[in-house]
Amino acid sequence: MAVDELDTRILRLLLEQPRTSVREYARILRVARGTLQARLDRMEREGVITGTGPVLSPAALGHPVLAFVHIEVTQGHLDEVGDALADVPEIVEAFSITGGGDLLTRVVARDNAHLEDVIQKLISLPGVVRTRTEVALRERVPHRLLPLVESIARGTRG
Repeated sequence: MAVDELDTRILRLLLEQPRTSVREYARILRVARGTLQARLDRMEREGVITGTGPVLSPAALGHPVLAFVHIEVTQGHLDEVGDALADVPEIVEAFSITGGGDLLTRVVARDNAHLEDVIQKLISLPGVVRTRTEVALRERVPHRLLPLVESIARGTRG
């Protein structure tokens, strides 16, 4: 979906002031509330806006260790292993990938010993051949999408 300048301004406000009301967004943007709501509805319907809940910090929840675990799976067992990953609460994301391994997971843990326990749990899953773990030392660029949205909007302007 192409986003225009107004969509970009709306998305910026949603990201920067997520607890503001639709009425207040409309006032800030100087557009009718109905216009704003229609834009929000369209962006939700088209999958641009995928959620409105709070963003939580695993570190603040007692899980400051972040690791990326590559999982190699026995051929034909990708779906089975992928389904099993959903039962491991320390896995916060999992993706099928190309390259070195079949799955890439983002794992959080209380400490390195806990991380080792999680990895051992993953290794014991039926269909898992091996894992490779990389521990994150420091976040350099936090998760963000606004620069991408702004870049796309700039591309749609003549």
